[in-house]
Amino acid sequence: MEKICFESPDLVQRNIELLSGIFPNCITETLDPERSTQEKPVYKRAVNFDLLRQMLSDDAVEGGGAFELTWAGKRAAIVTANSPLQKTLRPCLEESRDWDTTENLYIEGENLEVLKLLQRSYLGAVKMIYIDPPYNTGNDRLYRDDYRESRDDYDERVGARDEDGIRLFRNTDANGRFHSDWCSIMYARLLLARNLLRDDGAIFISVDNHEQETLKLMCDEIFGMSRYVGKIAVVNNLKGRNDKKDIAICHEYLLIYRRGDFTTGGMPLSEKQRAAYSMVDKAGNPYQLRDLRKRGRPDRREDRPNMYFPIYYNEETKECSLTRQEGWVEIFPLRGDGSDGRWRWGRERVEANLGLLEPYYSQIAHRWGIRTRVYLSAALAPVEAGAAEEDDSEEERLSKSKSFWMGGELSSDVGRRQLKELFGIPCFDHPKSVDYILRMLHMGTDRDSIVLDFFSGSATTAHAVMQLNAQDGGRRKFIMVQIPELCPEGSEARQAGFVNICEIGKERIRRAGDKLHRDLGSGAAGLDTGFRVLKTDSGNMADIHRSTEVYTQLMIPGMESNIKPDRSGLDLLFGCLLDWGLPLSKPFQCEMLEGCEVYTYDGGALLACFASPVPESVMEEIIRRRPRRAVFRDAAFTGSLEKINIFERFKRHAPGTRVKVI
Repeated sequence: MEKICFESPDLVQRNIELLSGIFPNCITETLDPERSTQEKPVYKRAVNFDLLRQMLSDDAVEGGGAFELTWAGKRAAIVTANSPLQKTLRPCLEESRDWDTTENLYIEGENLEVLKLLQRSYLGAVKMIYIDPPYNTGNDRLYRDDYRESRDDYDERVGARDEDGIRLFRNTDANGRFHSDWCSIMYARLLLARNLLRDDGAIFISVDNHEQETLKLMCDEIFGMSRYVGKIAVVNNLKGRNDKKDIAICHEYLLIYRRGDFTTGGMPLSEKQRAAYSMVDKAGNPYQLRDLRKRGRPDRREDRPNMYFPIYYNEETKECSLTRQEGWVEIFPLRGDGSDGRWRWGRERVEANLGLLEPYYSQIAHRWGIRTRVYLSAALAPVEAGAAEEDDSEEERLSKSKSFWMGGELSSDVGRRQLKELFGIPCFDHPKSVDYILRMLHMGTDRDSIVLDFFSGSATTAHAVMQLNAQDGGRRKFIMVQIPELCPEGSEARQAGFVNICEIGKERIRRAGDKLHRDLGSGAAGLDTGFRVLKTDSGNMADIHRSTEVYTQLMIPGMESNIKPDRSGLDLLFGCLLDWGLPLSKPFQCEMLEGCEVYTYDGGALLACFASPVPESVMEEIIRRRPRRAVFRDAAFTGSLEKINIFERFKRHAPGTRVKVI
């Protein structure tokens, strides 16, 4: 029960609470001198101002210590995460499938760069993130991150590119910064990933014993300790791995953190669980019986006195009532030792569900008890007190996930077999199984969610999203992100013609989608198995900002345009979507107006024309359509006066249109 405190609110703590919603990693704890005693110290929430200054600074700053996870390079990792990036995503139609209609994305590029590029378009839009990052076992290939100097300069300085030209390095046990490298890589990416989650979203992270404790401390800091949902032990190798001297490891972990108000979804019932609903009512609905008396603590009368009351039963008519009636049996919730217990339901809920009660007489205990019907159909679930009966759309009820998963379908061997069914060869080491990802999708998504995986590997997550949509008619969308790491020479994948991991992932989505359509036939109508391919590249703007001493006469022709000559109108359109924070999966059309390409995005949310110059008649047509946004090249106008005139005409005839130039 809440009490009136008769004092003004603690504005400092309220401000800390507000700050925790923006920078949860900057919230720590400190000793409360007013409430603490020598025998019993009391702590309160506080702000780690050093870390807050770092979050708001472009450069690494020094500061004091606090209760936090720290390592060499942590501040540099924060700078890396917060530093701006002059890059873009370029569409690749020839490698895409169903470009015009799909809402799925496959993005090739270094995932930190991609996460930065998605900060506007998908801020607070992703329902679920799943990642299976490097486990830091000493054989991983990790990313190099540094955006304070040019990529070429940095790569040359530290030798960051491997022999294949990929910005990765082998993180061996001999590396003196074995844990620090991994921590810096994960911290920067998780900081950015958190921004993309919806308030009711969650992130699921696979990790083994090497770094699971470190990862939990890191996520406690980034998401907040109160946002910890749980840790699931996943048995994926029942025989145990023989790479440990003393203990054969059979499992790994799945860490789950929520962004805000996240509720875990239920899991489909197993065949064994479904078989337990062995009884059938007169309407043919399967059900099972469950004792109405509370089992397990707190199960005593004194624990919940208001849930201890008699229920009356007529043996002849089989009716139940909460009102005492002559000749009816009086039934109390008695524990096994005969002491007073309590019911699982209160009076109001019992009153609303009397028809589900089935009293019985125990010949062993020599007393009456009551069971309730639990139906397989969630639509027939007991009515909450004071609530109308709901028409639940679920065909069957769901079960709560346990903290321990075990089953052959979860092993990486099954994941390899699933790949082999599609490709004829496994072509990928230690892939997660589709069934493993499906469990997470049941827990973390609704039927119209965006699912992000920025360590997508062989694209198991995309496969699972399509399969679950096929099963329940959902419209979940996926965003896969993968660096185009080269497949090793001599590997089965390279021998099969796959040069890099991205080629495996894209082909896996194509083949899995084809298989779903074959298996479902006409039932697959409307199932989205396509994807738009986007690739990271340098920004669309030409490098024309140089010091005067480097210019020569020969460079003048190249300064006529501020757009790189190899960029198409489609490249510029997607650059504008990123800049304006618009989703990259919405439909758009391109039409020719007097020789000019005009792009109409999402039914008029944006109109773009990158012709140079734009004829007055085309400009008038764009103004007439009154789009919510319009964008042109700076060279679309013959001079400053014309630009001012066009802006004024937009204000007069399309006042709701925001206009930008590039």
